[in-house]
Amino acid sequence: MASVLAAGLLAAAVGVRATAADAPFILAQAMVPPTGMGDRDKNMAAEERMRRRFPQPVRVGDLIGLPLLDDEARTLGHVRAVVRTSSGKIKLVVNYGGWFGWGARPVAVPIEVVGIMGRELASLDMLPNEYAAAPTWRPGDAQVIAADATIRIALARR
Repeated sequence: MASVLAAGLLAAAVGVRATAADAPFILAQAMVPPTGMGDRDKNMAAEERMRRRFPQPVRVGDLIGLPLLDDEARTLGHVRAVVRTSSGKIKLVVNYGGWFGWGARPVAVPIEVVGIMGRELASLDMLPNEYAAAPTWRPGDAQVIAADATIRIALARR
């Protein structure tokens, strides 16, 4: 009943006649689970949280240079590279800290803890103090992923 009423209200707003067949579409839109920066408090593995955030394909080259923001929309750093570790995990190498880019150090951020929001990334499951405590990234056995390769990254919203 509520879904038919919602369909009718939406249709009335745009001047279209709604039917009961329109209701599942509206319900499906309303049932999209909220995902975002509060997800780190949920008790589940980072990979499961990422899977629930509707990961989308993105070209690696499109991620290079994007800002990584914290909960308060402050820039933590910018993506410098995307790498795959020897264990197969994808990590973003982000220049963290410094002052206007001077003195920043590279930090490896797991792809599972970030989400893409248009032309910026949101740090969803990693707090700013965790960036500060993270070790400086060293290439070691990680391989840089080519700019034309495609990976999957979670969606984020405010």
